[in-house]
Amino acid sequence: MVRACYGCHSNEVDWPWYSNIAPLSWAISDHVAEGREAVNYSEFDQPQDEADETIDVLLDGSMPPAYYTRFGLHPDANLTAAEVDALVTWLRQTPGLAEESGESGDDNRSDDEEQHDDDDGD
Repeated sequence: MVRACYGCHSNEVDWPWYSNIAPLSWAISDHVAEGREAVNYSEFDQPQDEADETIDVLLDGSMPPAYYTRFGLHPDANLTAAEVDALVTWLRQTPGLAEESGESGDDNRSDDEEQHDDDDGD
């Protein structure tokens, strides 16, 4: 996560040399500001608007955005399938990042447990 995501989603951005040249500097600053607004992993003690979407964007491949890695830029942001799997496994165990549906463990209950719940309600 540090290698692939912190370039836009943290307070620890390693600004490239060309981020000091206008108008590129404006576009890069806006991109990082938008990334931090969505989720800032350096400030996880604060509410994060889109932190719960972290798993979804990794699985659907929308992060990192294509323009960020186009032409060989930011090769460290590209994750292999194995890295995505490992990261998603870890994220699913992280409070505030687990997907809402099916992550609570209720879906792993046995049929007997579900039947028992149904009997209690009648």
